[in-house]
Amino acid sequence: MVTDQRYGVGKRFRLGLLLDRAERLVQAAATPSLVQLVMRVALAVPFRKSGMLKWNGFLKLNDTAVRLFTDEFMLHLPGGPYHFPAPAVMAFLSGCAEITLPVLLVLGLGTRFAALGLLLMTLIVELTVPEGWPIHLTWAALALGIMAWGPGSLSIDSWLRRTAI
Repeated sequence: MVTDQRYGVGKRFRLGLLLDRAERLVQAAATPSLVQLVMRVALAVPFRKSGMLKWNGFLKLNDTAVRLFTDEFMLHLPGGPYHFPAPAVMAFLSGCAEITLPVLLVLGLGTRFAALGLLLMTLIVELTVPEGWPIHLTWAALALGIMAWGPGSLSIDSWLRRTAI
């Protein structure tokens, strides 16, 4: 064993054990349920903020929201950009979704469906504002992660499953 120490095998073994312990501590701080909650909140925040900017009161869209859907937000499809059908309707539906889906996401109620709705909205946003792709990619990754791994144990969905059994 003297020759092993001279070449540092024992030191490398101890370093490996130390790194393994440190990794376990970091992993314990990032429990899956906490990560899933943070993912839900991270996806909900930008959509909720955007939704809040569209309203002047209960079910009353502001003029800016309708004007954006009329003049600015156009689908960039092959053959050129196209206006949304019925911009006022699209603005209303978008505003409702941007208020409702983030709340459901944070609460963890119908979580996978809320994430799917926000993923579809992200795809539409990407088609209308293609230069925003870096942030849209982040939103899509969060939505897909939530859809794949679910809301985690810190959610109403999880509580409902536990109490239903």
